[in-house]
Amino acid sequence: MAAALSWLTVFLYPKKDSGPKTHDGEHANVSKIGVAGGLSSSGHSAAGFQMPLHYPRYTKADYEKMEEWRLDLLLKQYGLVAVSNGTLEEKRAYAIGAFLWPDQY
Repeated sequence: MAAALSWLTVFLYPKKDSGPKTHDGEHANVSKIGVAGGLSSSGHSAAGFQMPLHYPRYTKADYEKMEEWRLDLLLKQYGLVAVSNGTLEEKRAYAIGAFLWPDQY
């Protein structure tokens, strides 16, 4: 049991100077997967995006009367920021297509 715990300690807490090195002895800059799943060279999440746990529960009528700022917030929450540059009608159409099943149209 003690051997297993010592192995686990080595795995979870490696020495600071361990890791890949370049030919001149310097440490190589290695990308690591962060806690939220993004890639970065420092070990932190790259963009800070974390997928929401729940799917939006709006109806088609809700999307059709939703204010633009609320649509922007919803699209940003789900990582769809590029869509936020369109017109209000384009955003509504995209949200309806992205978050509703075809039988809910």
